[in-house]
Amino acid sequence: MTTSTCGSPTCGCGGSDSAAPAVDAPIIPIARINGVALHAPGEQLPADLLRQRACTELLRQQAQQEGLLSPDDVPGLDGATSEAATQAIEQLLERALTVPEPTEEACRRYHAAHPTLGGEGERLRLRHVLFAVTPGVDVKLLRQRAEAVLLDLRCADDGGARFAEAARQWSNCPSGQQGGELGWLSQADCAPEFARDVFGKAEVGVLSRLVHSRFGLHVVEVCERQPGQVLPFEDVQASVALLLRQQTWVNALRQYLQLLAGAAEVEGVQLDAADTPLVQ
Repeated sequence: MTTSTCGSPTCGCGGSDSAAPAVDAPIIPIARINGVALHAPGEQLPADLLRQRACTELLRQQAQQEGLLSPDDVPGLDGATSEAATQAIEQLLERALTVPEPTEEACRRYHAAHPTLGGEGERLRLRHVLFAVTPGVDVKLLRQRAEAVLLDLRCADDGGARFAEAARQWSNCPSGQQGGELGWLSQADCAPEFARDVFGKAEVGVLSRLVHSRFGLHVVEVCERQPGQVLPFEDVQASVALLLRQQTWVNALRQYLQLLAGAAEVEGVQLDAADTPLVQ
């Protein structure tokens, strides 16, 4: 009779006539909103992408409940939504979100706190370390690495040598080979979301926060600032009002999503939920 042992007296299988039990691969639970899957079986998504899909699905299902979208509409497991669903979500948000016009007093307060908003000619000499967000990257790990580098550079007191070294080691921007140097830039030279977080402020040195842009996460050092011409309130009032409306809309959307999440059966994804309209 043959056995399933290797015959070695020192091997753990030597005294058994049966094969070792198989080790099951870890099971990745499927995230769902009210039973609707957000991804394919076995697929593991970055937390940010999973939350994004969950929020879209909450809105898609609410559009169906309000008769804006056919009950036959089904989302794809790749996160894609139909054109009909996209249009229905837009209609839903127009109906659900109330965004009042900012008052002149609110606009003046904002302008007083941000006097260089819309100013002409402001220029900054910048260095940065770019942690690029590319397809397939683990955003959580990328952020942790960027935050660790930021903390290290904030604590450095070596005349900038460590920043240049970090840029050469970590930056996904070609400027990394020049120590992260970007030279003198105006707002028009930068992505709008990057410019909003860096220009029109008084900070000099390594910024205390990561700067987010369409390219990824940036550790930014403001080496020098050349202030631009400050424009009177009347010249920038429309721009300030638009900015405040956008901020109010984003806050209203966040609260609306919290209410939808509070009323939904959410599995496998962490969302802020509220069961009351009084969401802070």
